[in-house]
Amino acid sequence: MNQLLVAVDGSENSNRAIDAAATLAKITTAKLLVMTVGHELASRDISQLARAEGGLGEAYECVHGQILQHAKTRALAKGAPAVEVQLGWGDPAETIIEAARRTKADLLIVGRRGRGKLASLLLGSVSHTLVSLAPCIVAVVP
Repeated sequence: MNQLLVAVDGSENSNRAIDAAATLAKITTAKLLVMTVGHELASRDISQLARAEGGLGEAYECVHGQILQHAKTRALAKGAPAVEVQLGWGDPAETIIEAARRTKADLLIVGRRGRGKLASLLLGSVSHTLVSLAPCIVAVVP
């Protein structure tokens, strides 16, 4: 394995996915790309943005930047040898699949369920879509 991709959203399930991806990266010496996708905001994020100075877009990127920085720090602490981060925009499943294609990921790691539990029940889960459509092996971490 040369390239691993882990998709995160700041949830506990994505933290477990980071841990699994970092462990695999350490064992295989693969590069690890940590990705989050901006698409919708949880109510607690909206309240953070309402208090932020500057433009809404800048504040929105700040929230996602914090998610990525936390994930990178966690992956490095777990022993991943090389960690890059990327912020994508749009439909989460489509954006992650495109990143997997572009980076030629050997393995995509995701948490079973993210922040939007109700949304995933209504719209279908991102992990389910990734398992069905990704161009590489997908590991779903419970």
